[in-house]
Amino acid sequence: MAAKDAPSLPAGRPRAAAALPLNALRAFDAVARRGSLRAAADELRVVPGAVRQQMASLEDSLGVALLSREGGRVALTHAGRRFADAVAVALDILTRAADEITDAERRRRIRLGAPMPFAANWLIPRLPRLMADLPALEIDIIPVDVAFTLADRPDLDALIVGGEYRPLPDIAAFGFMKDEFGLVGTPAEAAKLQSAVDGGEASAAVAIVARDVAYLLDDWFRESGTPPLRFHKRFETETLELAIAAAKAGLGIVAAPRASIERELAEGLLVAPLGFVARPVGYRLCCRSMDAEGKAILALRTWLTREGAGKLPGSAE
Repeated sequence: MAAKDAPSLPAGRPRAAAALPLNALRAFDAVARRGSLRAAADELRVVPGAVRQQMASLEDSLGVALLSREGGRVALTHAGRRFADAVAVALDILTRAADEITDAERRRRIRLGAPMPFAANWLIPRLPRLMADLPALEIDIIPVDVAFTLADRPDLDALIVGGEYRPLPDIAAFGFMKDEFGLVGTPAEAAKLQSAVDGGEASAAVAIVARDVAYLLDDWFRESGTPPLRFHKRFETETLELAIAAAKAGLGIVAAPRASIERELAEGLLVAPLGFVARPVGYRLCCRSMDAEGKAILALRTWLTREGAGKLPGSAE
């Protein structure tokens, strides 16, 4: 509500931020938002006289009138409106910081990003064990693109990445398991691939290439030392998740991380006739450097390291 500016109070009052009473700032914020002393008192669950006293204390500290009092009503002065905006922002910052600290100590909640194939095949099946081992930790698993980083997703607290990991400023990364990958397909498609390698003839197999990790096929031949094959044709998908689904449907051969097809390998839906090779960089848990020693991140790091144990489940000790 508009009102004429009231005259400044006598000069010479302390104006340092350290002298501002916090309770008075909260009372002023409530008055500015609610429009009256009584409504502010109701919100703060105090009597109107207490709000009136806090306002007088604040104005005395600032040496400036924040409220215009006319006919029993109060309104913000020009200085009061300016100060109200600043106080609202400051209190919001303090509230969010307090919530984050309290949540970290009390709920220990983590928004954890993970590539969808890895999340579905490796992380989710182990979630009941994680919850049993770390009952105080709440984890929201957020599917992300394989190439995403924490710089792309400020809403995430941590991120699991495989061989695509690349160092970033102010991001801490902790290895917890090696990352193996191989050429996989249904038994019938795998037989075509094995035949081509054994006979050295042009392959009748189809290469399924995921655009988000298009380099995996060439990387496997280079890092395994196997001479590259000329596939009959290439079938492209947008994501690794779709490429794996295409391989399960019998459309061809895909280069895929072992952890992302763990269930399909165990059930015999996909096989890797040429075996798996370890990628130069294994799986990493990434977080912002300032969060690296927090209780929630430390607990998750410890659990992942124990679960990964430096190898993939089912691989040689």
